[in-house]
Amino acid sequence: MSQSANRLCRIDIDDSALPPPTPEIEQDRRVAVFDLLEDNSFTLPGREGQAVPAGPYALALAVREKRLVFDIATESGDKVAEFHLSLGPFRQTVKDYFQICTSYFDAVKRLPPAQIEAIDMARRGIHNEGARTLQERLEGKAEVDIDTARRLFTLICALVPE
Repeated sequence: MSQSANRLCRIDIDDSALPPPTPEIEQDRRVAVFDLLEDNSFTLPGREGQAVPAGPYALALAVREKRLVFDIATESGDKVAEFHLSLGPFRQTVKDYFQICTSYFDAVKRLPPAQIEAIDMARRGIHNEGARTLQERLEGKAEVDIDTARRLFTLICALVPE
């Protein structure tokens, strides 16, 4: 595990305003958080000549007023940044992702491996699309690598009501 300062060391998800997640979504979320904490790249750029406090960072993710909120603090809890992203650009990708995940979970129960693999490839493609959208939306606010973006997209999916 990288001990770089440019990383997330804690992730809190505020889903208090949402219905309870399905067991599959809860499992996806646990895996994404675990994988994120094991290996991630998260850098905050300086703004208007201001230096950014050194990481690692704690991230609190939430949805408020139909906006995705990234609340970032230092490891000791001092607030560093907060930014809000419109959910609009994510909605269709999240919807597609949920549909393909449903197909995938159904397929695992009853289809041969070749068909499951084809569905899983489509699922990964949609996941990558969501990760790229996230990277674009974070431009100028935070820099994340593709693996970090993929795992954060999984968490966003858990926060966006279907």
